[in-house]
Amino acid sequence: MLESHKVFTTELELGMFVSGLDRSWLGTPFLTQGFVIESREDVDRLRKYCEFVYVDTRRSHKFSGVHLQSLKRELPRVEKDQEVYERQRVPIEKIFEGRTIKAYQDDSNWEDEHPRAKLALDTLVGDINEIYDEVIDGGKIDVIKLRKSVDPVIDSISRNPDACLWVTRLKHHDKYTYQHSLGAAIWSVSLGRQLGLAKHDLRSLAMGSMLMDVGKLRIDRELLQAERSLSDDEMAAVRDHVRYGLEIVEESGVINQDVIDIVAYHHERFNGTGYPNGLRSDDIPAFARIAAIVDTYDAVTSNRSHADARSPSDAIKLLYSARNSEFQAELVEAFIQAVGIYPAGTLVELSSGEVGVVVAEYRTRRLRPKVMLLLDANKRELRENRVIDLQEEGDGEEVPSLRILKSLEPGAYDLDLSAVAI
Repeated sequence: MLESHKVFTTELELGMFVSGLDRSWLGTPFLTQGFVIESREDVDRLRKYCEFVYVDTRRSHKFSGVHLQSLKRELPRVEKDQEVYERQRVPIEKIFEGRTIKAYQDDSNWEDEHPRAKLALDTLVGDINEIYDEVIDGGKIDVIKLRKSVDPVIDSISRNPDACLWVTRLKHHDKYTYQHSLGAAIWSVSLGRQLGLAKHDLRSLAMGSMLMDVGKLRIDRELLQAERSLSDDEMAAVRDHVRYGLEIVEESGVINQDVIDIVAYHHERFNGTGYPNGLRSDDIPAFARIAAIVDTYDAVTSNRSHADARSPSDAIKLLYSARNSEFQAELVEAFIQAVGIYPAGTLVELSSGEVGVVVAEYRTRRLRPKVMLLLDANKRELRENRVIDLQEEGDGEEVPSLRILKSLEPGAYDLDLSAVAI
């Protein structure tokens, strides 16, 4: 039996034997179905076409023993060959049966999209504040206003998601529920775009994500902001936000079933361990399965009263480890493809020791995004921030490539991204 492991292309080394891809071999430039990585060009081509591959450790050579032990410890064993794996995958068209699926293309570059994304998000932030404040005062959700506010954001993400992801990472609201609603909406639309969902479905994802925690406005704020473990009774009270959220959307005249499903089921889990109904697998509406993923990702990458923010790469590892248990594997993999390991707004340390923030990424070469440098190699603040393109910074042998060494937790080195101007 093959000793195969699923390996992200960010972790590939020379000498590894690639026994399978995360897609069909057809449509790729790889002529043989299985080969040894012999050059940096092989690695670059794999990163261009794949997020992850399958590595057969028995057929690999020049293989780092330390790296092998790391793989065995951190990555799941693949017991079946790639052909069986592909047969077991659920096609996206089946998950969203009856819905229009299409491929999106980037219709604008990051520089052109950034001001439009900023304007759209500024408007949405102002409107969601007013909508939530109205609910706090006992009023109803202004559904028409919310729909009009999310449309420019959806348009921006449809053209190029990176700008919205960047602006969202820089914005910090003093009320976590508001900030979380905005972040979850951006992530959900980005995932929906990756899946190829139609614009009206992207709107449903955005609105549902904006409203899925609206019921928390009726929960005791001290419980929501507690920096301690909650008792069973207190946890039950917090979980009541799902019931309150449904009451609020019903009172407000929301009739979009996808939005209602997100509010009702975003805490259900694929393996049946969620709440309030313990639903599992296909019994959970597809849009709620998406909401569960983006809700978790945005939560763990945000500062909360009881936990500090984790880096995007750590959050991705958390989701990946929970695929086909808490979350549907196909949707987790699509999310990773949508946002990448280093989404725009991620603090990173480079191989030079310099620290910067990702401002734009390439969907074909996610390891070499544009990065705005903030600190020098000695971790001293630069007098003037400058943007470098890692695709143009060295190319291997004679000129060592400048690369991302690791992602950093938000706020590392006391950096305040909200003060970064571009």
